[in-house]
Amino acid sequence: MAHAREGWAEEKRSAWLYRIVSDAESGTPRQVLFLELAQSAEKQAGLWEAEMAKAGLSPPAAFRPDPRTRLVGWLIPRLGVRPLKGMLAAMKVRGMSLYHTATPHGMPTSLERIDGHQTAGSGNLRAAVFGINDGLVSNASLILGVAGAASAPSVILLSGIAGLLAGAFSMAAGEYVSVRSQREFYEYQIALEREELDQYPQEEAAELALIYQAKGVGRVEARRMADALLRDPDRALDTLAREELGLNPDELGSPWGAAISSFLAFSLGAFIPLLPYLLLSGGAALGGTLIATGISLFSVGATISLFTGKQALIGGLRMLGIGGAAGAATWLIGRSLGVALG
Repeated sequence: MAHAREGWAEEKRSAWLYRIVSDAESGTPRQVLFLELAQSAEKQAGLWEAEMAKAGLSPPAAFRPDPRTRLVGWLIPRLGVRPLKGMLAAMKVRGMSLYHTATPHGMPTSLERIDGHQTAGSGNLRAAVFGINDGLVSNASLILGVAGAASAPSVILLSGIAGLLAGAFSMAAGEYVSVRSQREFYEYQIALEREELDQYPQEEAAELALIYQAKGVGRVEARRMADALLRDPDRALDTLAREELGLNPDELGSPWGAAISSFLAFSLGAFIPLLPYLLLSGGAALGGTLIATGISLFSVGATISLFTGKQALIGGLRMLGIGGAAGAATWLIGRSLGVALG
């Protein structure tokens, strides 16, 4: 019955953290929500105790938070709930969707899905633009720094190629680990929800109804919505992930897809300042790098304005200024080092 003991410990841990979150939300409507969720977690812990009793086992005498739980409990009143929502969701503290502010949920009036997250396509496009920008700025700065040290064109070219490959592989590895970790977290949490939905559907409905109430839905309507959702297991799992955990399954991508996309985007950006050194020589190559990088920086800044709502001209000039400052700084550092070491 190790599984029952683990379930009991998880529910007791959740209840312990719910009370701390409730204290941190003192004076807000969320205070009552998390107190009621704590009571619900205690009830589910009682169900696990009953399972252990049926098997002839006695439950633990008392719950003792582990060091990780104590650390998170210590951080909540000092940092607030919002910065810790990822940790809390991972520790089975529900209701974290209430802290999503980028695209807040509207007050639900029907059984439609009530999320307001960006589409995956928009997120991929944004990531690609910023990946290109990272490659462009970092490799242009590297090339200018090496050029400032009065290095031979062959050294500059080799440095640029090394910078492109090192940066692209680093970005790809980082994206793979990030998306893989996100997916593993989602899969673990959804597995817990699926198990609880099978074993304790009424308790899950009650938790979901409490979250709807915190969003302004009346008690009777909230319970009706929750009960109706739970009649469709697949839809219920999707809604529980969004409303209890604050997860959006639509935003999860393939780790390998994210890694390859990041590699290609960074490589494309990093290749632009390198291209003149493949086609030209001497001062013409450096001049070509400055022109190509300047045009690309302005274009990237103008494109980013599509996501920020700013004017394209302002966005382009701002990115040109930022990239130009980075390139000038590395050129001056390279120049100084070249003089000092030469």
